[in-house]
Amino acid sequence: MKTRRIGKTALEVTEISFGAAALGGLYRACPREQAMETLETAWDHGIRYYDVAPWYGLGLAERRVGDFLRDKPENDYVLSTKVGRLLRPVPTGTVPDYSYVDPLSFDADYDYSYDGIMRSVEFSYARLGLNRIDILFVHDIGAYTHGAARNAVHLKNFLDSGVKALEQLKSSGAIKAFGLGVNEVPVCLDVMRNADIDTILMAGRYTLLDRSAVAELIPLCRQKGTSFVVGGVFNSGILATGPVPGSHFDYMPASDEVLAKVGAMEEVAKRHRVPLAAPALQFPLHDPVVSSVLIGTARPSSLTRNMENFEPRLPADIYPEFEPYTLVAAPLGEEAVRV
Repeated sequence: MKTRRIGKTALEVTEISFGAAALGGLYRACPREQAMETLETAWDHGIRYYDVAPWYGLGLAERRVGDFLRDKPENDYVLSTKVGRLLRPVPTGTVPDYSYVDPLSFDADYDYSYDGIMRSVEFSYARLGLNRIDILFVHDIGAYTHGAARNAVHLKNFLDSGVKALEQLKSSGAIKAFGLGVNEVPVCLDVMRNADIDTILMAGRYTLLDRSAVAELIPLCRQKGTSFVVGGVFNSGILATGPVPGSHFDYMPASDEVLAKVGAMEEVAKRHRVPLAAPALQFPLHDPVVSSVLIGTARPSSLTRNMENFEPRLPADIYPEFEPYTLVAAPLGEEAVRV
């Protein structure tokens, strides 16, 4: 599989990468054997970039990804995980419901400070059982997760000290790159005005449907040499399933407006005799600022189906036909908490 560079670094990642949230039991249980089979399927398809986080199954996904990669040649893959949440043990059966099924018995506290980031990295090494992490993403900082008031405190902690931890880890060679792993544009703009970052893992804001990153963030990334890893490429599933009953957009039931727009997009795809998932998967890679498209699943069959939609590459002139049906995410309210 072809690779692309992360920012201005020398690090190269495959154009398709694997996101491990589902391996931590997101929304449904994921037995260990199924997780390992899914990871092996990704490897067999040439995927060599794997992304995980302490949040996914409260440590479970990190353990599984580490177990899988431990037997692979260490120079053959790239691994990213995240900082910003510290896990602490809780009694069995008292884990809050974070939409993970059968997670480990931990809860999470937010900490974007220097000490919090350094502790998070050490804990991740232990859960992964690996001695190398290539990329660190600052996870879910922003009003989308915290609301405006609480996020102001978190952002100050990060800019005052947390970013120094990441810069120190990179300059020492402990990591090769760092950036933000978020679902919203405004916090990226805030951080990039105050610090240099290598990459952004942006979920759902630079897709065939949602172009919220286009107006300001993509041009700023080009200017600063910051690359994009695009997650949530199917916008919570609706670009894979089409506007079927019960379909979701942005983690919530799709509105009538979104259903209509996706229905129109599906008609465009039908005229070209391709499933809507194919242009949805391939669209972000038409921009050189995008390093990789992250796909996440806990089913080998779903991963194989996605890879079948990745090739053959669609002609560039198909994408303007989808433009009339795109949208931009509504602004977050002052106290909005969306996740």
